[in-house]
Amino acid sequence: MAGDDDFDIAVIGAGIHGAGVAQAAAAAGYRAVILEQSGVAAGTSSRSSKLIHGGLRYLESGDLRLVYECLHERQRLLRMAPDLVTLIPQFIPVYRDTRRRPWRLRLGLSLYALLGGLSRDCRFRRVPPGEWGGLDGLSGDGLEAVFQYWDARTDDAALTRAVVASAVSLGVELQLPARFAGAHWEASRWSLEYVHHHQTRRCRAAVLINAAGPWVDGVLAHIEPTPDRVAVELVQGSHVVVDGHIDRGVFYVEAPRDRRAVFIMPWHGCLMVGTTETPYQGDPAGVHPRDEEIQYLMETLGHYFPAYRGAAVRASFAGLRVLPAGGDALSRRSRETLLYSHQTVPGPLLTIYGGKLTAYRLTAERVIRRIAPLLPGRVPKGDTRTLMLGN
Repeated sequence: MAGDDDFDIAVIGAGIHGAGVAQAAAAAGYRAVILEQSGVAAGTSSRSSKLIHGGLRYLESGDLRLVYECLHERQRLLRMAPDLVTLIPQFIPVYRDTRRRPWRLRLGLSLYALLGGLSRDCRFRRVPPGEWGGLDGLSGDGLEAVFQYWDARTDDAALTRAVVASAVSLGVELQLPARFAGAHWEASRWSLEYVHHHQTRRCRAAVLINAAGPWVDGVLAHIEPTPDRVAVELVQGSHVVVDGHIDRGVFYVEAPRDRRAVFIMPWHGCLMVGTTETPYQGDPAGVHPRDEEIQYLMETLGHYFPAYRGAAVRASFAGLRVLPAGGDALSRRSRETLLYSHQTVPGPLLTIYGGKLTAYRLTAERVIRRIAPLLPGRVPKGDTRTLMLGN
């Protein structure tokens, strides 16, 4: 008989993907534990752009399936977490030097609406010039067109905490702080060690899920025998929070320096501007915005909203994306989540590489579907497609 420290599934990491997998595991009836080294949503899951969106710009790279899935997951989250996920207008201004021309945006927004099932929340319009003066001080110099569509916004950390709370209510055990110290396969189970308040503790699990975000390789380094790895790169995305306010919604613009997509959005009575894409090396815990990134974002803000040139930066933060390694430009790398089953270890070990905040629930569902044949049958306790999430 299994003891109190014996689980079906052990999840490393309490970011949004670890939280989602644990919730899905418990909903399916499995006994699960989360080991989190510092705090729920302490890493990238509290340092995102705060948007629950379909990924309009991913249409340019042909990721139609990713956009379709994210749009439909967005609709689910609007139903399941109405206090945490809300629709907000998005505006795309087009200037004389904007790379994405009006015809191209209209085509992209039409496809976006089609992939979203032509629902009311997927509609868009071309804003008449008579309304441009009310767009929060948006520069009119060279402005040729403005499109409006809808996406959703959230507090990413609060959403992650809500998913963890749901998982715990279904029976998941949360160990925090619990620094993962190692794992090895023993007698048909993973034997795990972790450090909790300076004491080494142990537990066992049939399946091990590595959901440590930018720390995934660090987790793999503590598993015996050493697992094979996927070649990935860490990419830093920085944001600044600036004194000021906009009321109309989120502005989706092209940075004047390199034409990358940048969001300018209202956030707790201030403005938030992000994000950058800068290669990162080193300890993920040490990530922070670089001076040149802050300058880049402030330059973009001042270009489109002249009233905020020289505005005070109240705060800045940076998160890390896990992207596949390769020679392509960062903006062209796939944003698809990779669920990788390691082949060089004797027991079931699955690592989640990358992932989108919007699609966390679908990712978790796929993880459980992948590992279910390796586990005994259980009586389900719920369905993550309908479980409500509170604030």
